[in-house]
Amino acid sequence: MIVNRALILGALALTAMMSPSGSEDIVADHIGTYGVNVYHTYGPSGHYTHEFDGDEEFYVDLEKRETVWRLPEFSKFTSFDPQGALRNIATVKHNLEILIQRSNSTAATNKVPEVTVFSKSPVMLGKPNTLICHVDNIFPPVINITWLRNGHSVTEGVSETSFLIKSDYSFLKINYLTFLPSDDDVYDCKVEHWGLDEPLLKHWEPELPVPMSELTETVVCALGLTVGLVGIVVGTVLIIRGLRSGGPSRHQGPL
Repeated sequence: MIVNRALILGALALTAMMSPSGSEDIVADHIGTYGVNVYHTYGPSGHYTHEFDGDEEFYVDLEKRETVWRLPEFSKFTSFDPQGALRNIATVKHNLEILIQRSNSTAATNKVPEVTVFSKSPVMLGKPNTLICHVDNIFPPVINITWLRNGHSVTEGVSETSFLIKSDYSFLKINYLTFLPSDDDVYDCKVEHWGLDEPLLKHWEPELPVPMSELTETVVCALGLTVGLVGIVVGTVLIIRGLRSGGPSRHQGPL
């Protein structure tokens, strides 16, 4: 589905801590992306984020007008006034309106999102875990990501990052679902985006080791017992042969 939507990427301030590698090349050890401003007419809405080495530090909830830290512990060491983000978004909105008036309103190219679902840690029945829905190659950054359990919508235990910008100016977004693994439950990450003709369902279900049948267990035990007995017999024969060959030789001496 192609929808005409105007979108502008705000000013992107990059701060890189550089270190020389050799006499000519310079390699970035770390990259901080501070103040990614995105505003689009759909909604209308936008977002403002700070990132470090591709990981989100925080984003500003434009509706609640508050800073949301990716990890609550971050707020103990620093702070960010959300009013700065609101001013930036207002500037980007103003610039967008001017650009729309001066342009022919060509629609942005909708990319097809790439979706991967996996668990945070190895699955054990009855042990709490987290499902991760990693959605890559997003453009424009307008998307709806939801979880389904056995075909029914799940809202409890759900969290997500904001849009994380990539070097090609596409975006990625990560959605989380805390859950209690059960062999009766299957999950789907549902993704809706303009680059898709229909909602995409990425299926996940626990991959648990298949228990052996009673017949298989019996055969394995019989084989193990047989191998053990053969080992004992062979070992005994070798010991006897060794004792016989290593005994004292009897030779008649001179009269």
